[in-house]
Amino acid sequence: MPQEHATLLRATGIAKIFGSHRALDEVDFDLRAGEVHALLGENGAGKSTLIKILTGAYQPDAGQLEVDGQEVTFRDPQQAQAHGIGTVYQEVNLLPNRSVAENLFLGRQPTRWGLIRRREIEERARELLKTYGLDIDVRAELSTFSVAIQQIIAIARAVELSGKVLVLDEPTASLDRTEVDLLFKVVRELKAKGLGIIFITHFLDQVFELSDRVTILRNGRKITTQALAGLDATDVVRMMLGKDVAFDHHLTGIDAAARGAVRVEFSQMGRAGSVAPFSLTLHEGEVVGVAGLLGSGRTEVARLMFGVDGADGGTVMVDGKPVSIRNPAQAVAAGFGFCPEDRKADGIFGDLSVRENIIIALQAKLGWFRALSREDQIELAGRYADMLDIRAADHDMPIKLLSGGNQQKAILARWLAIDPTFLILDEPTRGIDVGAHAEIVRTINRLREEGLALFVISSELDEVVAYSNRVVVMRDRAMVAELAGADLEPDAIVRAIAGTGPAQAEARP
Repeated sequence: MPQEHATLLRATGIAKIFGSHRALDEVDFDLRAGEVHALLGENGAGKSTLIKILTGAYQPDAGQLEVDGQEVTFRDPQQAQAHGIGTVYQEVNLLPNRSVAENLFLGRQPTRWGLIRRREIEERARELLKTYGLDIDVRAELSTFSVAIQQIIAIARAVELSGKVLVLDEPTASLDRTEVDLLFKVVRELKAKGLGIIFITHFLDQVFELSDRVTILRNGRKITTQALAGLDATDVVRMMLGKDVAFDHHLTGIDAAARGAVRVEFSQMGRAGSVAPFSLTLHEGEVVGVAGLLGSGRTEVARLMFGVDGADGGTVMVDGKPVSIRNPAQAVAAGFGFCPEDRKADGIFGDLSVRENIIIALQAKLGWFRALSREDQIELAGRYADMLDIRAADHDMPIKLLSGGNQQKAILARWLAIDPTFLILDEPTRGIDVGAHAEIVRTINRLREEGLALFVISSELDEVVAYSNRVVVMRDRAMVAELAGADLEPDAIVRAIAGTGPAQAEARP
């Protein structure tokens, strides 16, 4: 067993640059023997880049790595593995159609005269899994077992191959509580044997339950490394979201009695393993903001509302009439629009023109037998480009050539063109320049004033408070609180995210 508390892995001054983007900026990190070290940060904080450098998938542009006090250079993951570093991802990276035994010893099966000695690997697999508390049929295909069992098998393989450092990247994202307990039991046993374990998760309660220390990254920089014993969930959330959040008192919103008519009502919508059933009512001229950490269920709610994912049950009412939202086509027909978080993957049609990207939702709503004329398309694209200040040399140029901010405004124009009843915006200001950011916020306020109902997800707490009439808070895939009136201020949102605010079981209509 390695010496207790000895430093197994150290990264010093790590920098990684992709084009003009500095993904990591002088980041330090160390992992001790016999500890679980949580690595936290919001989307884009640099967690994945750092892990890829520690495991050899990327090479740093600056800085150095040490294993057991010796400087090392990893050209690929195999070299990192040879130095004792193994990784287990959320999606188990094994072969589901091969047996458990084959997966455990894939690439290093014992052979005789060129033939695999199956009895030997099966016996070795049984003995190995007994040390993890598993007594299963190692001849069965991996796919026949639960995700939790597959995770433990992946851990057993990684430890056998590496045996010094184990990286667990969102290992509990698809597990229920019983399965989490089973996995944590295995992790604690590995910790007791002296392994150093890096734990990446978006479940803060699990961080405090399992981890000894935490390192928090934000915008490519290390914010802190501290013992968790000296922190609470509110401290962690504040550091993840940033000291630039002004924890001042804000008063926004409208009196409940002054709200407009009910436009959209969701009742007991949910999807097993994705988001707990929720009920929410949105009124004419109202912005309902959504806050929560990455992985809290924010995007999953938006996808359910727009029919991208099918709900297990529940009802949707639009202007007092029931509607069926089983797919995005039905959502568009009901007057819904959706600007997704990942505009490049899920929003734009990169090779189509700016004009085509703007008119495509309206054309789909009209039906392809009522094709918009080219003149109508040009007029429509020009009108919304002027309204939202979409800067393009030509509306017939491919939209992929525009800046991120202009792409975002073009997606927003697409949905405004259908004259929507309800608009869902998922991180509408993420990754865009200051000018485009201000234009998007002005547009949200203008649409509210014009009577549209909006559901806006944002990680920027000051921003979401500034334009929302109410804010619902997501945690652990459930709506856990609703803030309005005098309670609508960033510090209250942070406490609700951390679970240290007043108990509110579900967002109110």
